Amino acid sequence: MVENFDKVKDIIARTNRIPVWSLPTAFLGIIGLGYFFTFYDISDIGLAMPAIDQQFNLHGSIILFIALSVGLIGYAIGSYMIGSLADVFGRYRSMILTMALTAIGSLGDALSFNVPELTIFRFITGIGLGADLNLVSIYITEFAPAAVRGKITVFTFLIGIFGQAVTPFIGYFLVPAFTTGWRWLFGIGAIIAFIAVFLRTELPESPRWLATKGHNLEKAEKVLEMMEATAKKKIGELPEPHPENIVVEEPKFPTLYLFKKPYSSRMALLISVWFLWYIGNYAFLGDAASLLESIGFSVAAAILYIAIGAIIGYPVGALIMLYTSDKYERKHVIFAATVVWFLGMLSMATRITDLLYFGSFLAAMGLGMYLQVAYTFTAENYPTRARSSGFGITDGIGHGGGALGAILLPILVATYSWAFGFTFIGITGLVAGLLILIGGTKVSRRNLEDISE
Repeated sequence: MVENFDKVKDIIARTNRIPVWSLPTAFLGIIGLGYFFTFYDISDIGLAMPAIDQQFNLHGSIILFIALSVGLIGYAIGSYMIGSLADVFGRYRSMILTMALTAIGSLGDALSFNVPELTIFRFITGIGLGADLNLVSIYITEFAPAAVRGKITVFTFLIGIFGQAVTPFIGYFLVPAFTTGWRWLFGIGAIIAFIAVFLRTELPESPRWLATKGHNLEKAEKVLEMMEATAKKKIGELPEPHPENIVVEEPKFPTLYLFKKPYSSRMALLISVWFLWYIGNYAFLGDAASLLESIGFSVAAAILYIAIGAIIGYPVGALIMLYTSDKYERKHVIFAATVVWFLGMLSMATRITDLLYFGSFLAAMGLGMYLQVAYTFTAENYPTRARSSGFGITDGIGHGGGALGAILLPILVATYSWAFGFTFIGITGLVAGLLILIGGTKVSRRNLEDISE
């Protein structure tokens, strides 16, 4: 066993010494396409809800908001269950499974003819989405070099964030114009997901996982040799590896790692952060268009408010992080993102026409700044043997906040006021940022194993 530990240490040390992205550049696009679908789907349900409400004769019934929340429950379940499978059976196979589930779920969403059918397929979609967002974040984190991990993860996220940026415009041209427009909105997502399944077959397995959990040192060696050859073409000779600095633990069930220090306290903090963040995140994305319609805007006008903010805000936010996420400590830039989000919700709270546009822009900008950097931060805080499980528990329980927010915002607006509802979800996001700022671990430009110390 000691001999194997020495080999494992050597593989991890050789992976850590690679200072550049060492897979084909096209793989960033393949990974980004998965993100594209994820964020496309996160947006499309909120855009489709006003038309579904009308066609299913629900008249603003809470039943439709419950259907949305069921998707988030599936998200939480999928993130942990398939995330745990990924720690046992590998990132690659699990990523194929997750995208297949999202494709099937989206196709079912498009073909649903009543709320029970939509609820079932939103649940399936949610299982796939939750696990996929987990695994994509983990996958990139394990391949990206420490010095530029933030930049590479945000670059891939930038490809995907266009899914959230363009979806409102696709919805704008489809949903109000055609009776079946909302079905086509889901159908387009299904097509994207099926394409992503096919393209993902080209991706390699993570050598970190192969060495530490997969017990396949030969395959890990082959993947690593390919990575080293690619890196040498870019920069010449590589630095010397330092296996003596690597600590390898005896294997056990992945989740058990998370209940000992330092991971237990990190997990408690991160669950709180994501729970608070998702309250506002999903309340805004899922409910804003329907709430705008409820105060007199047409479906088209309501979607347009979200669309104009999204097409500018998401890319701007992601571009800011592209140049700051490695330059500054990640917990600081995450907090800055939550401040932008808070200002956006205060602007939305005014209900003033021009400030609604500005609020939509700031909300999208805050989301573009926050999401991938916070996903990377979460993945970095857990060990390779339980990274996917840890992310799954954190993000999965956190999505309980999303389910709560999707139901809570309409209730707060109806019971108290529009201003109170949007101010509340702005505050929850800001508190999430404060928690990371005060209690978060320093992770920028550090090897994954070093962060475990």
